[in-house]
Amino acid sequence: MPQLTDTDHTDRTDHATADHAIPEPATSEPETPQPATPQHAAPGERNGPAADTWMSPAAYGASRAALWSGACVLVTDPDGRVLVQTVDYRPDRLLPGGAVDAGEAPSAAAAREVYEELGIRDHFPRGLAVDWIPADAPGFEPEMRFPGEILHVFDGGTWDADRISAIRLPAQEITGVHFAEPADLPGLMHPGDARRALSALRARIDGGGPALLEDGRPTAPGALDRLGVLRTRRTPERGVWCAGPAPADLPVHDRAAWLFAPDGRVLVLIAHATGAARLPGGAPRPAAEPAVAEAEPLGYVREEDGVRIRSAARLRALGPAADPAHARLLATPEQVRDLCDWGPGAADQLTSVHAARARLGLPRPARRPATELPAEGLTW
Repeated sequence: MPQLTDTDHTDRTDHATADHAIPEPATSEPETPQPATPQHAAPGERNGPAADTWMSPAAYGASRAALWSGACVLVTDPDGRVLVQTVDYRPDRLLPGGAVDAGEAPSAAAAREVYEELGIRDHFPRGLAVDWIPADAPGFEPEMRFPGEILHVFDGGTWDADRISAIRLPAQEITGVHFAEPADLPGLMHPGDARRALSALRARIDGGGPALLEDGRPTAPGALDRLGVLRTRRTPERGVWCAGPAPADLPVHDRAAWLFAPDGRVLVLIAHATGAARLPGGAPRPAAEPAVAEAEPLGYVREEDGVRIRSAARLRALGPAADPAHARLLATPEQVRDLCDWGPGAADQLTSVHAARARLGLPRPARRPATELPAEGLTW
């Protein structure tokens, strides 16, 4: 890497040598005179092999890449849908956000843009992703001379009905907002914007810190990225949660289990073909997996035409994967909820899940990246 010239470097060296002279070893041969080096050599005038590695401050500054800087905010509603805006200057939907002004911090720009575009005053200190957008990215007019951009995605959190109703749009630019199912984002947004939004949403679910992206793609993809979760629409299971055994006279849609690992996380299955998440089990009659069949009743989701029965058990071991269609992950109960579409009953179901976990004597797990389990199985 080229180095800046340091006009004080030779002066400091000369002073140090004069104050603390080191005696030269005795030699029987006379020294060969060396040409003097100017004390303040201009770039390219230094002698020796490093002559071409030194630059003036002006040359060094001119050599650095100049990029635009932007900030946007990812907001969801209680059902896990993403807030997107319609604008009057392009057909694609956008996350709230815009350009970072000169001298402005990205987080300050995010807060300013949300206030200008939605009328909501807040601050968003938590980052979800930092994306590098290349200069040749499509969608920019040639007259812009787009040099590339560093775009920061901040976590706007989950907005409840009161905050959503408080949205006030400006007189121009923003023409509407709505909440979109994550899987619908590629059909609503520019491809790069959709990739960025989904990567940021997965980073939020994982809870492992901001994701580093290049044109919307993670440089170090986690299990949720590799499996493409949320790329297809989630299956709605939006009935009312009821604790306890299900009534015997109601049709059973499926039976599934919350299976707890020793660290308090639970097993969740991800379909390789679709990225859809589900709990183990699923058959209308008791599932073939012994751990599911032996689980204790937890409660049921009451729907208009039947019930979905849920149980809970300690997951003592996992044998070799018998279902090649699904990957097996360990995730927190809250992460499972984020990957599914359970509606208002999700909070009540999680309350029952954590009560079962406590009865089993297992810890409440902190949110951390979901872990894909090996196909050969796992024991504790």
